[in-house]
Amino acid sequence: MQREWRKSTRSSAGGPECVEIVLGPAGAGVRDSKNPTGVELGFGATPWDRFVGTAKNGVVDSR
Repeated sequence: MQREWRKSTRSSAGGPECVEIVLGPAGAGVRDSKNPTGVELGFGATPWDRFVGTAKNGVVDSR
């Protein structure tokens, strides 16, 4: 089954910060859209949900 990657709405259009995500029942995958065959970071459902909730509340440390 083909996974459907989508580009983050926070990614710059064609710029250096391009991130894509794919969601599934077990969690999420994140990759650099400029290198789709490169490394994919995987996150379980609970850590991904926690990250998204934290980001939506604006409390992600951007250091």
